[in-house]
Amino acid sequence: MVIDKARFPRDKCCGDGLTTGALRRLERLGLDPANVRGWQWVDDVRIRSTSGRVVPYELPRGPEGHYAAVAPRLALDHALVELARVAGADVCEATTLVDASASTDGVTLTCTSDGATKRLVASWVVGADGMWSPLRKLLGGPAAATPYLGEWHAYRQYFSDVTTPDSRHLWVWFERDLLPGYAWSFPLPDGRVNVGFGIERRHGVQTKVMKDLWTDLLRRPHIAAVLGPSAVAEDGPKAWPIPCSFGSAPLQLGRALFVGDAARAGDVLTGEGIGQALQSGIAAAESILSGQPYDEATLRTDHLMAAALSRLMRSDLVCRSAIRATGVSDWTRRNFVRWMFEDYPRGIALTPRTWRRRALSGPGTFRADR
Repeated sequence: MVIDKARFPRDKCCGDGLTTGALRRLERLGLDPANVRGWQWVDDVRIRSTSGRVVPYELPRGPEGHYAAVAPRLALDHALVELARVAGADVCEATTLVDASASTDGVTLTCTSDGATKRLVASWVVGADGMWSPLRKLLGGPAAATPYLGEWHAYRQYFSDVTTPDSRHLWVWFERDLLPGYAWSFPLPDGRVNVGFGIERRHGVQTKVMKDLWTDLLRRPHIAAVLGPSAVAEDGPKAWPIPCSFGSAPLQLGRALFVGDAARAGDVLTGEGIGQALQSGIAAAESILSGQPYDEATLRTDHLMAAALSRLMRSDLVCRSAIRATGVSDWTRRNFVRWMFEDYPRGIALTPRTWRRRALSGPGTFRADR
């Protein structure tokens, strides 16, 4: 049974980017991109350094399959809900969790829907309920009472009538006043783009300035040139916090397992969270089915490496040097972009159990010959 307080389709504040890691897990779960309205494959990436240097990166294409995509969360999440229904799940929308209690052999949930209250008893519960996880709070986990605002804060807006040739690329702009954060433009079909920026939440950084900073960013010549003169802002911008401290909150309380934002599993280097949510969700399901302990050693290692790199990227000199180094040859550009899009675990050098033949050059996803 799936319980969600929302009614689908519903929007969720997100950059909408899908890494290779996310695509591999969506393919494994049986998602058909044709069922996701607004799905856009991406082959070309552009990264602009704080120095103004623009480095082009090309992902493999053609028979290799796909390595990156962009999909509006409104459509992607709705397609996943429908996929759960097809798999046999009883999906209860507009249903709010109001109480939970644990026993040695299960969890009792009390929910409300349309004014009615119902009590459910489950052998296992998976909390995929966000960074402030109501389930964890109701069960009294050790991190439940601690105020938590996440490690990143992001801001995004959709634009239409974006017709410049450069707008069809996936753009990442490193700006001195955002480091280690960045701004982005991710292409969608029919001349639409998802544009936004993310900043690290730390001492001395005020998220309340993001609204004014957003106006300034859109005026910067290199960003305005990609959007073009005809770009039209849709609705208003939205902001959201991103939890990226995997391991700082318990992954399990008795027979309740926590995944995605509830496990604080976002990538602290990029703020990406869809692949990590899918990875932790699959791991939780496999733990329940196998009876083995629930833990994601790969995510834990990736988080430690990403945290170290994120601290280095606070430096303008490091940022410029890193982008210059990744762009020196076809080989460095090809391998960096596959690493960035999580074609393999970020911390693969530290996780021997993930080593396999062609681990750094595997085929893409959703290949036509499969």
